[in-house]
Amino acid sequence: MKTTIKQQLIIYLIFLAFSPLSFSQSNWEYLFNGKNFNGWEIKQGTADFEIIDGVIKATSILNSPSTYMGTKKTYNDFILEYEVFVSPGLNSGVQFRSSVYQKNKLGERKGQVYGYQCELDTDRFRSWTGGIYDQSRRGLFLYPLTRNEKGKNAFNNGEWNKVRIEAIGSVIRTWVNGIQCSNLIDDTSKIGFIALQIHSINKKDKEGKIVKWKNIKISTNDLENNRWPVESYATEINNIDNMLSDDQISKGWRFLWDGKTTNGWRGAKSKTFPSKGWIIKDNTLIVLSSGGLESKGGGDIVTEKKFSNFELEVDFKITKGANSGIKYFVDTELNKGEGSSIGLEFQILDDKNHPDAKKGVLGNRTVGSLYDLITAENLQEVGRKKRDVKPNTWHRARIIVNGSHVEHWLDNLKMLEFNRHSQVFKSLVNYSKYRKWSGFGQGQSGYILLQDHGNEVYFKNIKIREF
Repeated sequence: MKTTIKQQLIIYLIFLAFSPLSFSQSNWEYLFNGKNFNGWEIKQGTADFEIIDGVIKATSILNSPSTYMGTKKTYNDFILEYEVFVSPGLNSGVQFRSSVYQKNKLGERKGQVYGYQCELDTDRFRSWTGGIYDQSRRGLFLYPLTRNEKGKNAFNNGEWNKVRIEAIGSVIRTWVNGIQCSNLIDDTSKIGFIALQIHSINKKDKEGKIVKWKNIKISTNDLENNRWPVESYATEINNIDNMLSDDQISKGWRFLWDGKTTNGWRGAKSKTFPSKGWIIKDNTLIVLSSGGLESKGGGDIVTEKKFSNFELEVDFKITKGANSGIKYFVDTELNKGEGSSIGLEFQILDDKNHPDAKKGVLGNRTVGSLYDLITAENLQEVGRKKRDVKPNTWHRARIIVNGSHVEHWLDNLKMLEFNRHSQVFKSLVNYSKYRKWSGFGQGQSGYILLQDHGNEVYFKNIKIREF
């Protein structure tokens, strides 16, 4: 049965009425008038921004800092949409809830833009367009698209793409061409300007590449009723201290440490929690310095319960030159003498300032590694080294154990994976410091341990879900 043009129009209007795309035009305000840069100003850098046929065009130049064309007005909660085109091979993005450093202790950051950035990534091996980067502040991807395969395929290289950013309260979500890319909870910035970035370049072959923007519009009214639905493939990442989101609770997450007491933990070689060497302050668990000696202060601490299959997240912060670790499948009956309890270890280390980074075999004692067995590598940014773990900055360890399969993640980037019951793993053990421990890493369950290696290290947001 054929439909008439009138019937087709009615069907289309009904679709729009119930579609997330339906959003009254009266709610939108255009940030760019298509004619001039009224309401905008350069925040940093010396690259050129120009207007051609109602389109903003920025061109990359050698040896300039990243340049930002930013709004003079600041925004807190909003929904932002824009269309963007970028030359393949160039990195760019749009800042939001951003600011400019006025000064710091040394003054070297004065005038530098910092804050959230919605990434524009033309690297086909990475494909993180729509991810969230913390520009010139933590210097980390708060939401890389490492856990959202569908989102990685949303961006069309060398074409116009439509981007949507929802920043409402502490929830930040992005879409590229209608596909959800980011699903982040973070409260570092609550207000700031919006800015278009042309990235700094230091290679001649990237000179003269362009980024173009058009149809830049924002809404600040009736936001809750105009949010787009959250897609199941867009994994939520929660950076709020001591809080589980509704999504996390529904998936079985719980805190392994309550942030206030020693409940659920004890000394690895004791029935009680250490009376010295560990303190609790501001919802943070701190192992104190004891001169770099292993287990000579308060000693290691372990969970009172054993775990088999789980996903564990721990936020940690090292001091300069620090050494520590997160161990799992720990058997506290082994090594009752000097030193640390025995188990598989997610290494925590200041790679640049601790000598252990150069020991072992080919870096298998560096941060994120399976200590003395498998070296941590950046498995999700082809051709790039592992990103730095900086002293006095919070980082996130993630450990997944599902039967024989184990993964280490650092700041939402996979570092390694292995089969703990494989011949390859057993061969690695035979050439390591663990060869004297029969059945190392083979147990059905074990304790989770935080290590006292004699250096001051901070832990918080210790959470787990069991499979």
